[in-house]
Amino acid sequence: MNDESDSLLLSPSSLRFYVTPTHPCSYFPDRQAVTLVVDPTCPLSKATYSSLSELGFRRSGDHVYRPHCGTCHDCIPVRVPVAAFTPNRSQRRTLKCNQNLQIIEQNSQLLTEHFDLYQRYVKTRHPAGGMDDSDAEQYMQFIHADWCATRLFEFRQNEVLVAVAVTDILDNGLSAVYTFYDPDRLNLNLGTYAILWQIEECQRRQLEWLYLGYWIPENDKMQYKSQFQPQEFFDGQQWLPRAISRR
Repeated sequence: MNDESDSLLLSPSSLRFYVTPTHPCSYFPDRQAVTLVVDPTCPLSKATYSSLSELGFRRSGDHVYRPHCGTCHDCIPVRVPVAAFTPNRSQRRTLKCNQNLQIIEQNSQLLTEHFDLYQRYVKTRHPAGGMDDSDAEQYMQFIHADWCATRLFEFRQNEVLVAVAVTDILDNGLSAVYTFYDPDRLNLNLGTYAILWQIEECQRRQLEWLYLGYWIPENDKMQYKSQFQPQEFFDGQQWLPRAISRR
């Protein structure tokens, strides 16, 4: 991290933020990136993280961050205002196809069944992406944070685990951290279904938003997020409604 002169103080909290040195961009191999991170020595809580989410921050394990690149602004935080969401025709088919799945809520913990499915998913869907050789400790470092209210929602078909949605419970919404699923069941469209289910879970819990992380217009792997509308985008100062074309 940079020295003390690069730190920022977010009023009115006592959290300290640091700007990292430039590093290779995770999404564009020809670009360099800079990240704004919360000082990992600062105490965090559900309430604090909820406030940070409203400022476009995400977490990976214990680390809370936001892209802070000087000339590139392609990583756009997006969230779904769940009260206004209406599934389109394709999404209604996905909901119907999976209506008999059983959903079980688990605390954030290492479960062998989950980790085995995670390994199958990343080895199939993201080979050589840096996550496909993770061990159990690295897996937990990715999905878990001691200060965060994280739930693992299991999706089961005839008692067989087919997907897990790692979800953070915020004061004003849910944050979709990561979903992994059985790569042999692509016909169920489980990635889409997990988001649709989390939208419905927000509605059941009377929460306002489902946070989807960063949408990157030029990244094809991120285009699925544009299917969940209406959406709001954080422009660095405020959340604004923005319609985007569905692919």
